[in-house]
Amino acid sequence: MNRYPLWKYATILVALLIAILYSLPNLYGEAPGVQVSSGQHAVRIDAGTLTRIEQALAEREITPTSVVLEQQNIQALFDSAENQLQGRDAIDRALNPDPADPGHVVALNLVPRTPVWLQSINAMPMYLGLDLRGGVHFLMQVDMPGALDQRAEGKARDIRTTLREQNIRHAGITREGQAVAVRFRDEATLEAALTLLRPQYTDLSFERQLVGEQLKLIGSLSPEAQRRIQEQAIKQNILTLRNRINELGVAEPVIQQQGADRIVVQLPGVLDTARAKDILGRTATLQVRMVDESPAGRAAERGEGPVPLGSERHLDREGRTVITLREVVLTGENLTDAQAGFDGQTQEPAVHLSLDAAGSRIFRDVTRQNVGNRMAILLFERGRGEVVTAPVIRTEIGGGRVQISGQMNTTEAHNIALLLRAGALAAPMEIVEERTVGPGLGAENIRMGFESVLYGFLVVLVFMVVYYRLFGVFSSIALTFNLVLLVSVLSMLQATLTLPGMAAMALALGMAIDSNVLINERIREELRRGASPQVAINSGYDSAWGTILDSNVTSLLAGLALLAFGSGPVRGFAVVHCIGILTSMFSAVFFSRGLANAWYGRQKKLKSISIGVIWQPPAADAAKPGSPSAN
Repeated sequence: MNRYPLWKYATILVALLIAILYSLPNLYGEAPGVQVSSGQHAVRIDAGTLTRIEQALAEREITPTSVVLEQQNIQALFDSAENQLQGRDAIDRALNPDPADPGHVVALNLVPRTPVWLQSINAMPMYLGLDLRGGVHFLMQVDMPGALDQRAEGKARDIRTTLREQNIRHAGITREGQAVAVRFRDEATLEAALTLLRPQYTDLSFERQLVGEQLKLIGSLSPEAQRRIQEQAIKQNILTLRNRINELGVAEPVIQQQGADRIVVQLPGVLDTARAKDILGRTATLQVRMVDESPAGRAAERGEGPVPLGSERHLDREGRTVITLREVVLTGENLTDAQAGFDGQTQEPAVHLSLDAAGSRIFRDVTRQNVGNRMAILLFERGRGEVVTAPVIRTEIGGGRVQISGQMNTTEAHNIALLLRAGALAAPMEIVEERTVGPGLGAENIRMGFESVLYGFLVVLVFMVVYYRLFGVFSSIALTFNLVLLVSVLSMLQATLTLPGMAAMALALGMAIDSNVLINERIREELRRGASPQVAINSGYDSAWGTILDSNVTSLLAGLALLAFGSGPVRGFAVVHCIGILTSMFSAVFFSRGLANAWYGRQKKLKSISIGVIWQPPAADAAKPGSPSAN
C-alpha cells in the first residue's frame, strides 16, 4: 500500500542529485575581473594580445589571480576591486593608445568562481539584480541630427525612384544637409515633378530656387515631420536595444528614455559586460553600394590619385582600399532576416540575408544592370564604414536571398547576424556614461533578505518537528529539498534574482509547508476515524492531493497573470513564484511521501506512527483492541 516502486525512488534520487549539483555554484561567490574583447572586426584577440596584457600589468606591478584567453575574449581576474580598477586602466592604456579610435573593448566584470568541473556540465550561479549585486549602467546619447540626415537620405532615394518610374528626367538629386535638392534643365519639367512629388511627400515642403542657369527644387523636412522623426528615432532605438539585449539573454533589463535625446540602459547581474557594451554601443547598419569602377576610382583605389567626386574611400577587412559610390543601393531597412551559416561552396562562415519585396526588386535590377562590376556590402559601426565583401556581380541575383562572406570566423558571423537581425538604429548613438553599479545598499539587502529567508525557514522547521514529530522531520527534509530544487531551477534558467524574487522565494517556502501541514492533518483525521496507520498514511496523501492541486493551480494562475501583464520587479516576483509553486508540489507530495513510504511502508504490523499528539477518542473506545495510535 505504502510502497514506491523502484523507479520512483530512482526519480527522487536523480532529482536530488541534479538539484544539489546545479545549486552548488551559488556558494562559490564571484571574483572581480576585467574582460577584453574586440572592438573592431579587423582586431583579433589572440595570444599576442594576452602577452601585451600581462606585460602591461607587470609594468604597473599589478598581480592578477589569472589571465585566460577564452574563445574571442581575455579574462583577467584580481583579488580585490582596487586591483581590478587599476588593472582596467593599465590594460586600456596598453591596448587603446588612441582613445578616439579604440580597437579593444575593456570592461569591468564580475566572474563566478565556479569550479571547472561544474562549468563543464553548464552549472552556473543565479544572477543578482541591481538591487542586490549591481550590474552595468549605460547612458546613451542619440544623435538626432543623424536621424534627420538618414531620413533625408531615404527621401532622396525615394524621389529618385519615383521620378524614374514616371520618366521625368532631372539633372541630379543630392542631399543638402537635411534637405533634398533636385536639379532640372527647364521649368516645365520642374512643374511636372512638383505636381507629382507634393502629394506623395507631404512631410517635405518644396520651394524653387534658381542657381545660375539651373533650376532647383528644394524639399525640406517640415518642423512637424522633424519632431515626429525624432520621437520615432527614440522609440525605434529603444526597441532595437531591447531586441539586442534579448539576443544577449539578459534578464529583467531596464531600458527607458531620459530627457529628449538620451536612453538609460541597466543590465542587472550581467556577466559578459564587454560583449554587452560592444553590442549596445555599435550602431551597425548595412549598406549596399556599387564600387567606383571609373579610371579615377581605380587610380584612387591604387593610391595614385584623389577620391573622385561622388565617391568615398573605405577599407576592407585586410586593410585594402575600396572606392565606393556615395549612392546607397540598399540599407538595413530592406532586411527581414539575417542568420549565421556557411558558404555552400567554400564552407567558410557567412551571413545569409533575406530582403523584403522592395529590396529584392531593387537588388535584382541593380545586379542585372551591373554584371561584371563589383558591389560592396558595407557595415557601418560608430560612423565608420567597413567593406565586409566586394564581390564581382556574375549574373542577375533575384529571390531576395543575399550572402555576406569574407574573412570572418563563426563568432564574427554570429555577431554580425545578431546586430543586423536585431534591427537598424534609427539614429546613431554614443555611450556617454558607463559604470558598473556596485551592490552598495544591495549588500545590506542581500544580508537582510538572506537572514529573513533563513530565520523563517528555521522557525518553520522547528515548529514542524515539535508539532508533528517524525512526520515533521519528513516535512522539514522535503522543505529543504524544495529550497534546493528552486535555487537549482533558477540557476539552470540563469534567472536574475531581485528583492521581489527573494520575497517570492519566502512565499514559496510558506506555500510548500502549507501542503505538508494539510497532508499531516489529513493523516491525523484518518487516525481519529479509526483507520490503521498504514491506511491513514495512504488516505491522508491521496485525499490531500486534490486540495493541494486546486489551491496551487489558483495560485499559479495568479502568478501567470502577473507574468503576462507585469513588468520589471513584478515579473521577477512572478517568475520565482510560479517556479516555486511547481517545485513545492513535487517536494511536498511526491518527495515527502517517498520518505514516509521508505520509513513506514515495509512495516507489516504497524501499530503507531510518530505524527504528534492527536485528539483521542473516549476511554471506552480507546480501549478497544486495534485502535490506532500516534505519538
